[in-house]
Amino acid sequence: MKAPLEGIKILDLTHMMVGPFCSMLLGDMGAEVIKVEPHWGDETRFMGAMHNGESALFLSLNRNKRGITLNLKEDEGKEIFYKLAKRSDVVIQNFLKDTIKKWKVDYDSIAQINPKIIYAAIFGFGEKGPYSDKPGLDLSFQGMGGIMSITGEPGSPPTRVGTSVADIVAGMLTAYGITVALLARERMGIGQKVDISILDGLISLQTPRASQYFATSKIPERIGSSSPFFGPIDTFKTKDRHINVSIFTDKLWVKLCKLMDMEYLISDSRFDSNDKRLKNRMALKAILEDKFQQKGADEWLELLEKEGIPNGKIFDYDEVFSDPQIKVNEMVHEIEHPVAGKIKVTGLPIKLSKTPGSVRTPAPTLSQHTHEVLISLGYDEAAIKKLKESKVI
Repeated sequence: MKAPLEGIKILDLTHMMVGPFCSMLLGDMGAEVIKVEPHWGDETRFMGAMHNGESALFLSLNRNKRGITLNLKEDEGKEIFYKLAKRSDVVIQNFLKDTIKKWKVDYDSIAQINPKIIYAAIFGFGEKGPYSDKPGLDLSFQGMGGIMSITGEPGSPPTRVGTSVADIVAGMLTAYGITVALLARERMGIGQKVDISILDGLISLQTPRASQYFATSKIPERIGSSSPFFGPIDTFKTKDRHINVSIFTDKLWVKLCKLMDMEYLISDSRFDSNDKRLKNRMALKAILEDKFQQKGADEWLELLEKEGIPNGKIFDYDEVFSDPQIKVNEMVHEIEHPVAGKIKVTGLPIKLSKTPGSVRTPAPTLSQHTHEVLISLGYDEAAIKKLKESKVI
């Protein structure tokens, strides 16, 4: 069976995390992705831990792609880009609005060349509005998107979510938007622009918390690992490590009280309804945690499991990536890179039963496929040599 996006050609003019994550998702599902970089390369090539001089971060975001370098400030560079755009199905970019217009690779310019193009433009705050020209990184969006204000323990400073959640969510939404636009083109024969705001994506991620604010006009407080909807849902310290316990019905609350030999809590006027347990969450947590610390995590989890109460350990990365469930789900892949050697990357979170995606090739080295891409466009060796000498490629 073919992969679902096999035959779809994507021209990827993105950098950092949000765009590369999007194009990687599409490449995983079979799309042919050509990643366009400046001569010095994507910024993530120089960030974080290294494998033989190759950035682990870059490798994690750019598998299943071919890579070329291109100087879009030069007319010859634009001409190459236009030739690629003319035969592509999708163009993706996440540069500032003025930069894209200056390079003349904005939607209007590309749509003149290829009217059926799906053009995905990822902006930090949106293409229009007072912040449309404002640069930002993940921390900026987490702060201005409100998620830091609801993350952390009560009384603590606002806290960043521990991964680049704004970028990754926006990358997923861009891949979704592109796929929907491709379906619309298949049905209606039209190309169009997909406009994505990283800030909007992060706000959509907070739909459950936002619903409470809309209903009450009360600004949400930081409540640590607790839930604003049910209780107790929280993290508790046991004799040897922390565990998660989730009680989301009165029936489960009664079961928890009985298995902990604390049946008196069932009729305690502070905790005899979900609303009261939420209101008195701190007092309830102190009582429960005192009891949880009398036994080890494994003993408690076995008891909770028998009663059908949602539970779990809090894994560090060593435990996550050695867990048998993660192995069965194939969420770690090992691939061979020409410079970095054997590397591990995260797997595909979407499993299709008949047309699955796959991890096929590692991230490209800088300019690895420039020569073969230009040959495919009709450039001969002499022309390619001239382009190199003039620093167009």
